[in-house]
Parts: sequence; C-alpha cells; structure tokens
Amino acid sequence: MLSTATSAQHRDVVEAVDVVIVGAGTAGLAAAHRLTGAGLAVAVLEAEPQVGGRLATDLVDGFLLDRVGPLLTLSSEELRTTPGLHGLELRPFAPGVLVHSDGRYARWGVPHPRRTAGHRTAGHRSGGVHRGVGGAFSVARALASAPRNPAASLDQARLGASLVRLAATPPQRLLARPDRTAREALTARLPARTVQGVLRPLLAALLADPDLGMSSRQADLALRAFARGRPTVPEGGSAALPERLAASLPPGTVRTGVRVTDVSVSRVTTAEHGVIGCRSVLLATGARTAAELLPGLRLPAFHPVTVLHHTAPAAPVSDPTLLLESDPGGPVAHTAVMSAVDPTRAPAGKGLVTSTVLGTPPDDTERRVRKHLATLYGTSTDDWELLALHHTRDAVPAMPPPHDAHRPVRLLAGLYVCGDHREAGTVRGALTSAARATRSLMAARGARPRLAEPDAAA
Repeated sequence: MLSTATSAQHRDVVEAVDVVIVGAGTAGLAAAHRLTGAGLAVAVLEAEPQVGGRLATDLVDGFLLDRVGPLLTLSSEELRTTPGLHGLELRPFAPGVLVHSDGRYARWGVPHPRRTAGHRTAGHRSGGVHRGVGGAFSVARALASAPRNPAASLDQARLGASLVRLAATPPQRLLARPDRTAREALTARLPARTVQGVLRPLLAALLADPDLGMSSRQADLALRAFARGRPTVPEGGSAALPERLAASLPPGTVRTGVRVTDVSVSRVTTAEHGVIGCRSVLLATGARTAAELLPGLRLPAFHPVTVLHHTAPAAPVSDPTLLLESDPGGPVAHTAVMSAVDPTRAPAGKGLVTSTVLGTPPDDTERRVRKHLATLYGTSTDDWELLALHHTRDAVPAMPPPHDAHRPVRLLAGLYVCGDHREAGTVRGALTSAARATRSLMAARGARPRLAEPDAAA
C-alpha cells in the first residue's frame, strides 16, 4: 500500500515507479500486464474500491448482476494472446438470434450440429465457440436456411451470403472502406427490411446504437465477429474479466481507493496518498475522467444503457437464446434468461432474466419493461421480482463516422492515454488500445515485451 502522508506532505514524493497507470478498468489492467511482463515497475491507481470500471458485477441475494453487461465477441485467439486472460471462462449464447417483430418471432441462425448450448469456452480449449474461419462460417451460412415464405427466404440468403463475405474479409480491408453511417452502408448492400428488422436490433445489442448512426467500418467489424462465432458473457459476471487481470498481476501492483487529482509526465498527485514519481504516466480511465485530468482531451458522446435484472419463479425459456426486439417502440432492446446462459449467475433452481434498455429510459421504466417482457416471453410477469436496475449514462462511447479507430495514444514524451474511447467502444477496443499504448511506451523506453504481440487490427 502507499505510505501515509500528512496534509503538509501531500506534495512530497512518497515513492517512485517506472510507470503509473491511472484507472483499473480493462484497458489499464491489460496495459499493466504487458508492462510488468517487460520487467517494468508499475503502479495501477483506481479511485473506486474495486477494479473493473464499467465491467462491474453486484452480488444480490445470491445473484450475480452486471451493471452494464456488454456482449463479448472475443475469440479464443484473443484470449490466448492477451496476458492475464488465458483461461477466462466464456459462456456462449445459442447460435444465431431470435428476433421479435410485430408480434411474430424469427430465428436467424440455427444450432450447429457439433455445438450445444451448454458449451463452455476456456479461451484455448477445443470445443469452444470460436473455431477459426471454416467452423465459424456455419453460423453465418445457417442464416440462409429456408424460412416460411419466399421473400423471407431470399432475405436470409442475402444476409447469410453477406455475413460469410464479412467473416472472410481481413479487418484491414474493412477499415480501408469509405466510412459512413452503418444505416447508409447496410441499406446499400441489403434490403431495408433486413437492415431494419434484423441488423438494427443486432447491432444495437453489440454496439448500443439503435439508430445505426455508428461508423460503417465498426459495424462491419462487429458483424464480422458475430459471423465468426457467437456473443458470449464471462462466467460469473462481467467483473470476472478485470478481476482475472488484476489477480494475476504482481502483488501490490493495483491499489484501489486512490483518487488521482493531477498528472504530469513525471509524477501523479493523489488526494490522500501523496505524490508518486515515475518515468511515464498512462491514463486509462474513462473518457470523462481523462478529459478532467487532461483539459483539452476530446470528450466523445456516449450511448446510455439501462440494465434490469428480474428473477422469476420459473424461467420463461430454458435455452440460452439472445432475444432481440425489432420494433423500435421498446423499451427493451434485447433480453435473455441469463441463468440459462451462465448458471453461476443465479442460485440453483432460480431464474435470472436480464434486459437492456438503450437511450434515455422512460420515467416508469420498470413497469414498462415488465409489460414488454410479458409480451416477449409470452407469459405473465406479475410475480417476477426486480433485483436491480442500473442506469449508466456513459456506458458506451459513440462512434459516428468518420470514426478514427486509432486515435493517438502518445500525447507527450512520457504521457500516454488508452481506453475504448481511443479505439472502439467495445471490450476488444479497450484491449487493443492498451496494446497500442504499451507498445508505444516500451518503444520509447527501449523495453521489449516478453510475449508476442498479436496484430492490433485483428
């Protein structure tokens, strides 16, 4: 722990390290792994009493409840090559998605015969949900299976072919395409009814932008990841990801409850624990805190997210299906019986239903959500109990075009910044930004990583 200083000594340097990382979210902890792996002395300072940032999970009456709960599309290769994430357990949703529209349901995608809903992914293990291009195409190609009418059949065939092409396209080529809104780009390739009825709710679930105003490049990358695998969630809640990163760092590296008030290239000032001297500072906080510590740093717009958790006496469905709402009236954008996706999130015999509202929630959010869930699941929700309602104003950084997915991570010699607001508003974006920032920092210091670096664009 930091040594204690009196108020008169707050300006005195109480210790010195090679690098101070401000923020113990996904980006900061991933960066700490790469820097300590290169032999550098690192201190990670976090103002909150726990690590994780927006990837927070609360324990309520035996239920594990995510506050934001983003869907992950990380591959086993990314888990294997990201220091600290080796062995992270991911729980996949059923292949494809179930879309509700105008009182009807359509399953876009069918289960692969060699995969079951209960498969557990442990990063590198065989039998996981990410198996490389050949096996991943089965999910995309399944979208071309014959539905109930010829028009829908043609739509599914077109969408399936489009996703197969995306799955086979290298990320660098997608990033080289002209950048416009996702709605403009998608409607130029596919029927408007497919974009509105399927891709809009799917991208809303993946990127929290129900208006399809995001960068078409980032939308294509998200759809590419979906076509190559399945959305997943960390076993035990979203917090399992940053907690695993923190637990495998050298003891004493992460220090919670330490609020940073000022940063420079050679020192970090804290509110109660004095000044830490260093040779480099890496700012890995959320975008709003970063802009407060470094005035002039651009603050992006955000997509707010509200997550509601209900427990039901009996789970409305038993399979781990991601249910999307195509009708824009809402309020629920997507929902799932999370206890079927990840049984560790609920006590034995209890059902956990997690639902997401995008944008500004209505005043009577819980009542309207409960009514909407009764329609979506086709059952009464009168005896469902609300466990938690979390509203996060700055949940996901917006990515309107033209979106720079490689914003500078080096601000000055010795001063760096990383996070999803410097890359893409996803967990993958935070990890990639951390990798770019640490590569830049270590190159300036002449340090070399002990582990091979993956291609950032991939």
